[in-house]
Amino acid sequence: MMNKRFFYLVNLLLVLVFLLAGQQVPVQAESETPTAVVITWDGPLTPVWGGYLKRGINQAVNTGADILVIELNTPGGSIDLMNDLIADILASPVPVAVYVTPRGAMAASAGTMLVLAGQVAAMTPESAIGAASPVGMQGEDIESTEETKTKEILKASVRSLAKRRGEEAIVLAEAAIESAKAASSSEALDVGLIDYIAPDLENLLVQMDGRTVLVSDQEVVLHTKGANLIRVKTSFIEDILGLLTNPNIVFLLLSVGVQAILIEISSPGGWAAGTIGVILIALAIYGLGILPVNWFGIVFLILAFILFILDIKAPTHGALTAAGTASFIAGALVLFNTITTPGFPKVSVGLVIGTGVVLGLTFFGVVMIAVRALKKPIITGRESMVGKIGTSVTDIDPHGIVQVAGEQWSASLAESAKPIKKGSRVVVVRVEGVRLIVREE
Repeated sequence: MMNKRFFYLVNLLLVLVFLLAGQQVPVQAESETPTAVVITWDGPLTPVWGGYLKRGINQAVNTGADILVIELNTPGGSIDLMNDLIADILASPVPVAVYVTPRGAMAASAGTMLVLAGQVAAMTPESAIGAASPVGMQGEDIESTEETKTKEILKASVRSLAKRRGEEAIVLAEAAIESAKAASSSEALDVGLIDYIAPDLENLLVQMDGRTVLVSDQEVVLHTKGANLIRVKTSFIEDILGLLTNPNIVFLLLSVGVQAILIEISSPGGWAAGTIGVILIALAIYGLGILPVNWFGIVFLILAFILFILDIKAPTHGALTAAGTASFIAGALVLFNTITTPGFPKVSVGLVIGTGVVLGLTFFGVVMIAVRALKKPIITGRESMVGKIGTSVTDIDPHGIVQVAGEQWSASLAESAKPIKKGSRVVVVRVEGVRLIVREE
């Protein structure tokens, strides 16, 4: 019995061995060509960048990319937004290289900190980095106490980010915050603030190849030479929101939006103009929250529209409209063109003046229509009956019925008027309720 059981067991094991020998174990073939995921940040920092960065990191993780490259060209932006972006870069499980490009690009203000956050920092020739001294939301210098606190916090952060780059790099980075010092790409490379100067992305990938970096406290050797590039594009919504960093676009949205709302107020009931106006102003407010704005300019714009409305309600033959146009142009110029932060675009003077003139002429035309309407005699309603000629349907002494404007009315004789016989022509003197006061013509 034991021999039979042993025999069956041996046979079973042999069958399993043959079956396993016949199976082909799949082997995961690794691609020998490295991969680099690329995203592009161009313009002032916006909340859109946060979601865009996360998509880039996810794409790099999902494709097993060797590196995520951030192409950067920015005049800076909000400190809070900068901190969020730096946190995401530092938490990335894929090495991150921040590359200031194209030629002539800048990593100013908050952009300086973003460059230092990457495991690799690079710039194109003729690009610049620095000028990271904090400013207020309108681009103005902030108060001394707050400025000191903000600078000390930023310097502590920059020391942490640049500690692996050496003492000279830390000194330059702190000077960028303390005294808004800027440096060229060659100057930044000389002190170790950046790792490479590369004329294009392909050259940078060649230079980075074989470099050892720390990712989550673990050493990773970069394999980037000849890498396949996967460019992550911004979505349609992100492109639309990105346009709102252009002060010319924000200015037009604000101007057209307010006009649309005024149209809705002047002739309510259609809803189309009001809806469009609210949407445009909401988009403009989003842009105003991103761009450094001088709110004194907003005051001038509000004053302009108040003057326009007053000239419609109490026409002054265009005097208030002219003042409103001047206030509108002055407010629009002050709104963005007093920005002291380098690199932020300014609103076009020609666009402001052109829009102001068109707006002024539009309201002037509305005022002229209003003046003409005031001078025009009343042709409807009870007041329009005064002075009209009719015929007496009955004798009027002192009451009777008359026919005026194709309708029959109760009528009474005017004071000291003589009785009127049936069929006589009458003139309406005034209207009292639904009764006409008449006299014979």
